[in-house]
Amino acid sequence: MKSRIILFAAVSAVSLAATGALAQSKAAITAAAAPAAAAGGDVDELVVTGSRAAPVSRLETLAPVDVVTAQALQKRGSTELAAALAATVPSLDFPRPSNTDGTDSVRPLTLRGQDPDETLVLINGVRAHTSALVNLNGSVGRGSAAVDLNTIPEIAIDRIEVLRDGASAIYGSDAIAGVINIGLREADHGGGAEATFGEYVTSPKFFNAGARNITDGATTTVSGWQGFKLGADGFLTVSAEYRNQDSTNRSDLDPRFTPKVIDSRFGDGSVQEPTIYFNAGKPLGDGWELKAWGGGQERHSETAATFRAANDATQNIPSVYPNGYLPLINTHSNDLSIGGALKGEIDGWKSTFSIDYGWNNLKYGVEDTLNPSLGPTSPHSFYAGQMTYDQTVGNADFSRDFEIGAAGPLNVAFGLEARDEQFKIGAGDPGSYERGTVDPQLALGSRGFSGFTPDNVVDKSRTNVGAYVALEDKLTSWFTGSAAIRQEHYSDFGDATSGKLAGRIDVTPEFAFRGSAESGFRAPSLQQEYFTSTSILFINGIPYDTGTFPATSATGKALGGQPLEPEKSKNYSLGLVYHHDHLEVSVDAYQIDINNKIVLSETLTGSATGAAGSDALAIFNLLQPFGASAARIFTNGVDTRTQGIDYSVSYRLPTDNLGDFSFLASANTNDIKITKTPVTPAQLLPVPMSLFARQNMIRYEDGTPPYKVTLQTDWSKGPWGGTLRSTFYGDVISPGTALDGSQDVHTGQRSLWDLEGRYTLPRDVTLALGADNLFDVYPRQITPSLNTTGAAPFTSFSPFGFNGRFVYGRISVQW
Repeated sequence: MKSRIILFAAVSAVSLAATGALAQSKAAITAAAAPAAAAGGDVDELVVTGSRAAPVSRLETLAPVDVVTAQALQKRGSTELAAALAATVPSLDFPRPSNTDGTDSVRPLTLRGQDPDETLVLINGVRAHTSALVNLNGSVGRGSAAVDLNTIPEIAIDRIEVLRDGASAIYGSDAIAGVINIGLREADHGGGAEATFGEYVTSPKFFNAGARNITDGATTTVSGWQGFKLGADGFLTVSAEYRNQDSTNRSDLDPRFTPKVIDSRFGDGSVQEPTIYFNAGKPLGDGWELKAWGGGQERHSETAATFRAANDATQNIPSVYPNGYLPLINTHSNDLSIGGALKGEIDGWKSTFSIDYGWNNLKYGVEDTLNPSLGPTSPHSFYAGQMTYDQTVGNADFSRDFEIGAAGPLNVAFGLEARDEQFKIGAGDPGSYERGTVDPQLALGSRGFSGFTPDNVVDKSRTNVGAYVALEDKLTSWFTGSAAIRQEHYSDFGDATSGKLAGRIDVTPEFAFRGSAESGFRAPSLQQEYFTSTSILFINGIPYDTGTFPATSATGKALGGQPLEPEKSKNYSLGLVYHHDHLEVSVDAYQIDINNKIVLSETLTGSATGAAGSDALAIFNLLQPFGASAARIFTNGVDTRTQGIDYSVSYRLPTDNLGDFSFLASANTNDIKITKTPVTPAQLLPVPMSLFARQNMIRYEDGTPPYKVTLQTDWSKGPWGGTLRSTFYGDVISPGTALDGSQDVHTGQRSLWDLEGRYTLPRDVTLALGADNLFDVYPRQITPSLNTTGAAPFTSFSPFGFNGRFVYGRISVQW
């Protein structure tokens, strides 16, 4: 153990040297290694993600990598990075959940249908920090804690590489589904500014309200960047963005009361967020370069909980809210990231030392609410507590080419990584969590969002160190192979080993096969190990005082909890690549097997009378000493198999008279099956109960599209330009509680069309007008028999949301 502590300190000390100066020049340790090529021809995009060898063209990689340029991200109305990225890469999905507490503000992005925390995110090639949030409610990604991509402004980005392949052997934990590597803009001169305004102009037809014309969700985004010289050969690029978004509401009339009114708010919350980022570099002489980057964001969002009816004695005091009330949840997110890298050569070895610090803090407040147990004098607003996560990562990476044959050099790479993480929970106001004496029979806490209690307070940390060795060689003129192995040690659960083999056969200079096999892992997050809260959870319309407990807590152990272990994965892929003149084709099939997956268990509910069965009585007896009537824990034990295929075809067509066209057709098919689920230990209940039952299984297997197809045409002629995009989504299922599936909700198969037109004036001023979801398509509406209050007519599982047509205009200028 002492040697590991020394290793951690040594790597950190070496990496700290990278922060003594400002930055590194435009060298290729980041994803911004080369200019973007025109779609469909003249492939000159160099890719660094997924390999420790020298950058190669994106069509010469051993694994599939999508390259998304800043220009591609800007050809739509949304200025959210995650939304724009999901619209560009078919294997990515970014739903828009509502009424899911903090998840409304920190929405999850998934790759190939895997959980959000099974995709690793890098910034300039260095591991990014996750959000403090752990997704607890019934949304895609339930139980995960992932990176919030929307903390990075689009204007700061040069390009993004999306590696669609397992990469734990190269990068460590989390890279089961793949890797998203964000390369920041690098410039020592010039600049640009952009202003976008848009809003939803939509005409949905509801079961109760009928056809309605709605204009809401007005969003204004103002951003800009500027490059500066650092001496004669360095650069500093500063980018800033401010986004102001109004809320949307797609709730229907509430049929329970007369007159019928819309008393709920189901849609996107309001958001105000300023963000600033920088990226800088400076050569130091003798071949050494230094780089620094970082940024921060302050986000305030306001979302709504469910409406509390005036006549609901468990939720309302009529003398306080005679017409009922709608609690509003305020989420304040502060995010910081700063890193540095030093790169040069030591005795022929290309050497990179880097360090990065990331911090995220979420503070919760709830307004327009009350704690009924406190009686009529209850406050109407509460501070509900906070969560904080931070990490420090230090890396030392080395690589060298050895000439051992005629075909190509053998690249040998090795490196070390050390990481320190902390997770904290702070308690809210007493009124936000306590059960008062006025009416102590009522459920505890503030309605809409119950505060963290003193018993929920957490302050935990851990460290890990890892080491890897990677080899890559063009063994013959037609075969390139690579191998990597990585060993990790975590201070909480112990060791993890991963390895990878990959190869490429170049049949001709234009046609090649590629494939890989990897054993990977994902470490349990600190949030999954230690998150704890007590809140009100509605199960079949009945409120339960529900605790979410660490598996190793006294309550967790009473429910059979065990210390969390890492997930283990096996990835297999086989694909082909073809390019000729302006045509590019790639097809990649894959299989991802995950064993011992970490999930948030079913909520085990107790009954003091035993009327609900012997299991409920046994659970009550287990939970009673801890003051809860229902509980859930994080647990290992789910096994899954995912099989799918990624397709991409692009073609560039220059013409003499009509302008230049580029066509892109890309698709993803994805099938997920759960092959094993955990049950309660035999000694816990008379009849073992599933800890991951039907709702959770369907949420995972069918909560993301079984297929997604994107067809896009870009056209330019002189100052004119345009983009037409169509996206086809397969049917997604939002599971109901009925075991026979009668309450399941299907989004239906849907196709959306986006259209944008552009005109560039003199002095590089560009005007754009467009519409996302041009034909105002919605997912299938939930029937009144299931949506009895009119509150939620659409499922939050819709992969394209449920807000309808978004119309926008944009003005941008470059100098």
